Amino acid sequence: MQFYLNGYRPGDPQLLPAAQGAMQASAGIADEVDVLIVGCGPAGLVLAAQLATFPDIKTRIVERKPGPLELGQADGIACRTVEMFNALGFAERLLKEAYWVNETVFWRPDPDNPTNIVRSGRIQDTEDDLSEFPHVIVNQARVHDYLLEVMRESSTRLVPHYGLHVKHVEVGESGDYPVKVSLQRMEPGYQGREETVRARYVVGCDGSRSSVRQSIGRELAGDVANEAWGVMDVLAVTDFPDIRLKSAIRGSAGNVLVIPREGGYLVRLYIELGKLDPDQHLTTKDITTDQLIATANRIIHPYTVDVKDIAWWSVYEIGQRLCDKFDDVPEDAVKSRLPRVFIAGDACHTHSAKAGQGMNVSMQDTFNLGWKLAAVLQGRSKPALLHTYAAERKAIAQQLIDFDREFSRMFSAGSKEPGSTEGVDPAKFQSYFAAQGRFTAGTATQYAPSLICGEPTFQHLATGLIVGMRFHSAPVVRLVDAKPMQLGHAALADGAWRIYAFADWRGPQDPTSRIGALCNFLASDESPIKRFTPAGDDIDSVIDVRAIFQQGHRDLAVDAMPPVLLPRKGRFGLIDYEKMFCPDLKAGTDIFTMRGINRDEGCMVVVRPDQYIAHVLPLHGFAALTDFFSAFTIDAR
Repeated sequence: MQFYLNGYRPGDPQLLPAAQGAMQASAGIADEVDVLIVGCGPAGLVLAAQLATFPDIKTRIVERKPGPLELGQADGIACRTVEMFNALGFAERLLKEAYWVNETVFWRPDPDNPTNIVRSGRIQDTEDDLSEFPHVIVNQARVHDYLLEVMRESSTRLVPHYGLHVKHVEVGESGDYPVKVSLQRMEPGYQGREETVRARYVVGCDGSRSSVRQSIGRELAGDVANEAWGVMDVLAVTDFPDIRLKSAIRGSAGNVLVIPREGGYLVRLYIELGKLDPDQHLTTKDITTDQLIATANRIIHPYTVDVKDIAWWSVYEIGQRLCDKFDDVPEDAVKSRLPRVFIAGDACHTHSAKAGQGMNVSMQDTFNLGWKLAAVLQGRSKPALLHTYAAERKAIAQQLIDFDREFSRMFSAGSKEPGSTEGVDPAKFQSYFAAQGRFTAGTATQYAPSLICGEPTFQHLATGLIVGMRFHSAPVVRLVDAKPMQLGHAALADGAWRIYAFADWRGPQDPTSRIGALCNFLASDESPIKRFTPAGDDIDSVIDVRAIFQQGHRDLAVDAMPPVLLPRKGRFGLIDYEKMFCPDLKAGTDIFTMRGINRDEGCMVVVRPDQYIAHVLPLHGFAALTDFFSAFTIDAR
């Protein structure tokens, strides 16, 4: 973490100085805003936390509920999501609090006595080197707390406006604020009073019954599996031996998924309630907690669970539904219209809870969108950039729907026993679970070639850093101070692009060095850095260059490095020394070997602000680099 760039100040360095005009908690919602976010769920808060870092963007977020979420709902945090939280600044604290999912165990009916269950398998939850972060469990309300803190401590001091329901959204054809939003106040004493806000952009993160989605004429379409499950967060005494391990139990009396929770005592139970008639729907009014507990005990026999306290519970039906498009532009009008209204999370895709993907994919939706909105609003990128949100995220949501449908089918089918034609073989179910590990960890996402994602023409130069996939971090040593660290942790969610320049084997001072030639180009007037960085902004605010050398950190001299790697920034022109890295040879973790970097040629890895790899180019690919950025970035000269 870097701070004091523009002057020393005492106190918590994470609490940024308030920007001029920063909103106060008691202030009413503005009549005109740049971005209006509807819904304080995970998707809405991730978007708000990103946009809160830009004091020149007027962002507001509204929620119809009277206050923040306190408990219940989702709890699984995928590895990829923790990577995102690290860029937002709170992964370390969350990891200290959370339950770490290290292994998953599988249970099946005992072949000798099918009324009992026996353990049938045990696997590592995530493969080695999938991420530097684990898969963890923590209450969704705590995730909200961390995101709300990021918002409050930003320079904009952003806080939600609770008790406001969006009745309707109308997109006009002209004006600086073309989107008209009709709001209805829900709090006592003001209930029913209406207000109007105009916005440049509106993002509906308001759940499966989204009024924003309905306003733009989008619908969720899909299937309902006519299966009901109950979910309970409980404090219990049990003789089930794997109560502190994630456990998939497929018994003769039904199925249970055990998810240990944070704190060492709390546990979540997903309990299968069976098939429903086509026109039947279950709610918490149709079933009691005693029935859920009794069902769980039948399934886990001969073990028992004695529930002492219930923190939260609910009933849900399995179904997979997807919206046809994630913005307000008809498919046949993409070339003639720009999007003004977007939907994210449950507003555009819903599925079962057991795979632990709902909250994670929803947050990745808005992590994809936030930097794009900021770049367009700040005049750094062409508005056509906004079309990429719907295209990229709908494809990922479709993959999630397909995965969830198959996972739910296999889980609910029960165990296939010898001689039976029904159910799924336990070994096949365990193999499928293991094979889909990268998907459930959130690391399998790959965006297709587009305006902001190049063709993999030079993928052979970095076989472990795949174009379209997230930047896979690895250990390095920072040159200036010999600090061992993860390379990916050098980047924050600040809207900047990154160029990771992996050097050829020659030292940067060698006249034939390719990394030296690249640094000279990036410092020249033809550089995309010079072309696309607005006058007066820090030189790394749009494109941030980082170099990784093959030599050990004791074999290179900081003062001999090219100026582009020692940029002067801030009002005092201070030198940023944290742009150069070397392999961690002492620990035996050479990033060049780990990520398949071509040692003879080196390469550039261009990474988007949302941490996804946009391009892999040779170190001498000056024209290709400039052409790539020119396609969507506005020339600032």
